[in-house]
Amino acid sequence: MARAARTQTLTARTRKRALRARVALRRSAVDYFRGDGSDWIAFAGLLLTIPALALATIAFPIWCAPSALVLPIVAGGLLLRPASLLGLYAAAAGALIAESVVLGPYTAEDAAGRVTPGTVLVVAACGLFGLLIAQFRARVGVPWRRGGTMLFDLRERIRAQSALPRLPKGWHHEMALRPAGGQSFSGDFVVAARTSGGRTLEVVLTDVSGKGMDAGSRALLLSGAFGGLIGSLPPHGFLPAANGYLLRQDWEEGFATSVHLVLDLDTGDYELLSAGHLPALQLHAGTGRWEETAAEGPLLGVYDGAEFHPVKGTLRPGDVLMLFTDGLVEAPGRDLAEGVDRLTGEADRYVGTGFTGAAWHLIEACAKDVNDDRALLLITRDA
Repeated sequence: MARAARTQTLTARTRKRALRARVALRRSAVDYFRGDGSDWIAFAGLLLTIPALALATIAFPIWCAPSALVLPIVAGGLLLRPASLLGLYAAAAGALIAESVVLGPYTAEDAAGRVTPGTVLVVAACGLFGLLIAQFRARVGVPWRRGGTMLFDLRERIRAQSALPRLPKGWHHEMALRPAGGQSFSGDFVVAARTSGGRTLEVVLTDVSGKGMDAGSRALLLSGAFGGLIGSLPPHGFLPAANGYLLRQDWEEGFATSVHLVLDLDTGDYELLSAGHLPALQLHAGTGRWEETAAEGPLLGVYDGAEFHPVKGTLRPGDVLMLFTDGLVEAPGRDLAEGVDRLTGEADRYVGTGFTGAAWHLIEACAKDVNDDRALLLITRDA
């Protein structure tokens, strides 16, 4: 029995040690993937490739040219920290010197497989670009292994925050966002929530100054802040709070336009508050005509104490309400009224068939190649 107990104790200790080793290995792998761990593994691997390439060049100079040393140098620029990268460059310089000595001097007639000034310039240029990339990565604090993942995550968070809540039976919404230049980040965003126990739909459409990547970071910050404000304040208090938030940021391009819709899903009554935004367009099913609904208010982030006066309306069965940003109707050399007329003209094509899927097609028809962010929101009440 004593021997069995000792065996069980030894087995338990072995399992604990194996578990600790597995946990430590997993933590190291996770830290390395996130960029928090040491880069010695990558450095050792790349360092070993340099003498291997040098020996291959000396043995087969035609098949393995001296310029092959750019391969570990480029990889090092993506994988290593600046201090480790300098050590890799020193090893590459030593390999070039060794190749030059062993292979001998080159001639104008026979320069193939020799270390020429052009080879040195190519390797040095690649090393310079790799060092710049490594220094920028170290300064920003975003490793290459996580940089793309972080940008993808930011893009998906913006899209998730722009998702509209489900509406009750009898209501339908369509939304489309199109960044400038086909980029993934936009200065236009939407935040929405159902408040008052689900009876009210609040939607905020905002156009941040700038476009594309230049406005994307500010749009991400504002969408998070606006998403926290909406539903937490009375409807008339949202835009003043948003204006104060922008003023506290003290950005050089700190202004934005915004429109805040407060819609009663039981009665169809709504209030529209605007901060320098374009008027909304409402299609009246009874007349078949589009009507502009314009509220008064200054731009967000311009001055403190701004007042925003609402305008009221009602969405009756069959009516459509359209909110959009200026990128959809404004273009160089084209009047704003002309752009609005074109938008309503294209929208009239969907009156008979319904507006399901219309938002994306309206952007394609009215502002497909416009170098500006575009956003369009449609809210329809079934007849």
